[in-house]
Amino acid sequence: MTRSQQPALTLFAIGMIGLGILALVYGDFAMGWQPVAPWVPGRTALAYVSGVIMLLGGIGLLFTATVTLSTRILFPYLILWALLKVPALIVAPQIEGVWLGFGELAVLLAGGWILFAKIAGIREGSILAFATGEKGIFIVRILFGVFLIPIGLAHLMYTKETVALVPAWLPYRTGWAYLTGAGQIACGLGVLFSIFPRVAATTETVMLSLFTLLVWGPAILAAPKTRLPWTAFFISWVITAAAWLVAQNIATKGSTEPEV
Repeated sequence: MTRSQQPALTLFAIGMIGLGILALVYGDFAMGWQPVAPWVPGRTALAYVSGVIMLLGGIGLLFTATVTLSTRILFPYLILWALLKVPALIVAPQIEGVWLGFGELAVLLAGGWILFAKIAGIREGSILAFATGEKGIFIVRILFGVFLIPIGLAHLMYTKETVALVPAWLPYRTGWAYLTGAGQIACGLGVLFSIFPRVAATTETVMLSLFTLLVWGPAILAAPKTRLPWTAFFISWVITAAAWLVAQNIATKGSTEPEV
């Protein structure tokens, strides 16, 4: 990663560390964002293992000597995390909220995939070579763009729930719900169809940053001993960092390499 991309990498690492600490404190997965059925054998032990992977993987991203190994571990872990939402997609594909949940995890996976594509050091000829380099980044771009759309749609289809999350001091709260929903859909389409794709991805990053700070930051201050606000805050944090990593690695028009 270039020096200009280090802040996004660092924020991604901090988000993973935060989620790892929560998993170890509560002996559980990340609530609705990491759904594991209660009947799964050894569920609590698996939750602790998950916490250790996130904690150590996040710490490993912060050091040159361990960053490559950490990306190799976190990438399949994030794939598995996203796959936990697939059964819900199969059972209830008509429910937009299910697509919202998967979309959030797809953005998270996109960030981890960017790190894998750039840092993992997979040798040419490996079965994972397709996921690295410019080919891997192109796949990430499609993944990111496609699943921003259901995230935006959720704001429009669940307007009441979205408005409830808009800070009370903002005027026209319903308008903000519609604006952010339409904005996220526009960002996804911009990334997909190369309409100012870097601007679109950066705009999405800014919106996610505002959600993190204005929605979940105050929620923590209001109930600092409650689990949900902390979990939602770090989920939103790490998804924001993932979006930033994607934005920094989208090539601008007329270039084959991302600008740095």
